Amino acid sequence: MAAADTAAAGTAADTRFTFVSGHPALDFAGTVGHRRGTPVELLTTPDALSVWTAVAGMLDSPAPAGAADLARAIRLREAVYRLAHAAATGAPLGPEDCGTVNEAAAAHPPVRVELRPDGTVRRTGSVDAVLSSLARATVTLLGEATPGLLKECAWSDCTRLYLDRSHRGSRRWCDMAGCGNRAKAAGHRARRAAR
Repeated sequence: MAAADTAAAGTAADTRFTFVSGHPALDFAGTVGHRRGTPVELLTTPDALSVWTAVAGMLDSPAPAGAADLARAIRLREAVYRLAHAAATGAPLGPEDCGTVNEAAAAHPPVRVELRPDGTVRRTGSVDAVLSSLARATVTLLGEATPGLLKECAWSDCTRLYLDRSHRGSRRWCDMAGCGNRAKAAGHRARRAAR
């Protein structure tokens, strides 16, 4: 499944993963929703992490994951989120979080990619390879991003970070079909109530 899919079934509990951030590391950071309120954790089990590795397009098929893999993934994810949020808001990057990302980037080889004769790409590896690839992508993103490209969704309940590649750099929502529509509907209700 490709990362362009907007939602895919996760586990038997029907966990939903979304891919609207425009970058795999930001989509990974988005596996926790509503960080300002009651956080919604999507990586609740090693199986959920395993499924994410494939539905995110990191691997062709889910990588087996255990409890230790999940703990490492969550540690990396939280460091990625804090660093990306700092970059989006103009705050300094935390040295401990930089260390976590740099360590994950160097700890294992990244996902193996192979070009096939039919023009398709094969992606294989372990959870550690996925985490290494995500950490490397984070380093590149935060080290080379154009100022103003990385933003946080403007919907008050959403904490998703995304890349604004709109023509004028004026994108406000992580996803127009979700947060954008909710914000517009709330504005419409508020205007009607004020009449």
